[in-house]
Amino acid sequence: MTDQPPSPPGNYPPPPPPPGGYPPPPGGGYQPPPQVATGYPPPAAAGPALPTEAYTPWLTRVLAWLIDSVPIFIVEGIGWAILMGTQETACISDTSEYNLGQYCATGASTIGQLSIALAGILALAYVVWNYGYRQGTTGSSIGKSIMKFKVVSEKTGQPIGFGMSIVRQLAHIIDGAICYIGYLFPLWDAKRQTIADKIMTTICLPI
Repeated sequence: MTDQPPSPPGNYPPPPPPPGGYPPPPGGGYQPPPQVATGYPPPAAAGPALPTEAYTPWLTRVLAWLIDSVPIFIVEGIGWAILMGTQETACISDTSEYNLGQYCATGASTIGQLSIALAGILALAYVVWNYGYRQGTTGSSIGKSIMKFKVVSEKTGQPIGFGMSIVRQLAHIIDGAICYIGYLFPLWDAKRQTIADKIMTTICLPI
């Protein structure tokens, strides 16, 4: 048996490839592992602000509010109509020495009081459904859907959800607390936001 000559110095066989099927990095330097796709796009940098004309005009928002308020006016109107139509009048005759005649007083009946209470409950349920559930999940209340615009998060562009939509409605209290000036902000604001919109970081965009 002949002896094979020794390998020259520095001429060693290449090391086996690392597990995973990836070739060894050239020069022996460390290379980070390949990125695995997760299905989520990388966060994009904030783009330029939209022009003012891209946001929903103030008058369109007012008309949407009026449409949303129609069912409330109807329900409350029915309750008050029953209250006024069922009033009870009680008369008392003065039998004292002054003989001042008869006194009559008109008051609400039990049915009238119940109708007002029921109207209030129905109106509240409608507001929670329309402004909370419907607007929170789709971006549009009934009025906003008819007027073709929606409320979305300024950061994500998506509807803000049931809970946050209710909080946004409560934030409108601030718009009304300063002599209703907060509701007029969309007339001059660059993003046509009310104070409530600024607090909740929401914007109104056409559909």
